[in-house]
Amino acid sequence: MIYGRRSGVTGQRSNAIIKIAVAGIAIGMTVMLLATSIVAGFQEEIRSKVIGFGSHLQVSLYNPQNTLGAKPMPMEPPFIATLRSVEAVKNVQAYAYKSGIIAANGEIEGVMVKGIDAQFDWSFFEQNMIDGKRLGSSEKANDSVILSKSVLDRLELTLGEKITVSFFQDERERKRRFIIGGVYETGMEQFDGSIILADLRHIQKLNNWDSNQVAGYEVLLKRFEDLPLLDDLIMEYIPYQYTTLKITDQFIDIFGWLELQDLNVFIILGLMILVSGINMISALLVLILERTNMIGLLKAMGAHSTSIARIFLYNAAYLIVSGILIGNILGIGLGWLQKTFQLVKLDQSNYYVDHVPVLFEWSTLFWVNIGSVMACLLMLMIPSLIVSKIDPVKTIKFN
Repeated sequence: MIYGRRSGVTGQRSNAIIKIAVAGIAIGMTVMLLATSIVAGFQEEIRSKVIGFGSHLQVSLYNPQNTLGAKPMPMEPPFIATLRSVEAVKNVQAYAYKSGIIAANGEIEGVMVKGIDAQFDWSFFEQNMIDGKRLGSSEKANDSVILSKSVLDRLELTLGEKITVSFFQDERERKRRFIIGGVYETGMEQFDGSIILADLRHIQKLNNWDSNQVAGYEVLLKRFEDLPLLDDLIMEYIPYQYTTLKITDQFIDIFGWLELQDLNVFIILGLMILVSGINMISALLVLILERTNMIGLLKAMGAHSTSIARIFLYNAAYLIVSGILIGNILGIGLGWLQKTFQLVKLDQSNYYVDHVPVLFEWSTLFWVNIGSVMACLLMLMIPSLIVSKIDPVKTIKFN
């Protein structure tokens, strides 16, 4: 009776430890999946916003004075049509910049007016447009402009209101009247606080350019992962007299910061795998110690230590897979809820997004699962060596 009660209590304890180990693996897997998906979503959101303002590549004439827009290039040079035919290229669009000052309601605001034409890709700004509409095409220069909500609020302006922008060139002040036709908000204050979209023809007139002259061309790719292809495009298609600037070089601080987020993910993955492995090591040790007598008896009957250890490893592998399966259901389920309903909100002024972004990269999730299983199984080799150290004579004699 005493032995039976001991066996029952011991079994209950081992079952509890095993359940805790499986729960630990499930929680660790949930955290790993959410961490990789959230960081991937955050990187994608920030990258898309930066690229939305500056494209993947800017092409302009080499300008040793480094004066913005001081050396125009001809519109539609021959290599532009070639770039548009490349499969990885989404769009090639002309641009020109002009700095100016808006004065309204007793406030002044320095801005950078970006001139665009009919070939401009509106997909990014349409996603972030909160009021009004995009610039329309017409034979004459469109007087509408698109500015950010932050500029609108600071100057106490409203949609449809007329504004005056002062431009300075050769110590002369030139003013232009515009109408606020649209308002956007991306949360990237370093861009929102200054960038205004206007008709390219206004910038051409302000710079005293001909209608077939622009500051440069922006090259948009279909995928950010195709960015390394730009080096080949530059070497093969773009003449030597033109200079190129990739978005990762133009905003090296932002993209360097995004790359540091990968380090955080690796740290989280390493810690979660370590914790999960320790949980399974503890559970396997309990299983081995609880069945020491059985192991000794099997050895006395001729069973090899490797065969016995394999039995315990198979049992542990089943528990690992069970925990990982539960973790996948929880991780992907919670990620889907956040992605669909945006339940967790963020302060956009600090994080550049107003909610926790989630992006499922299925290849990453696959390797996280495979890596977790392999790492846990490798760590389980350590307690399985205890089986080879068990002496059948002593265990049977003790029994």
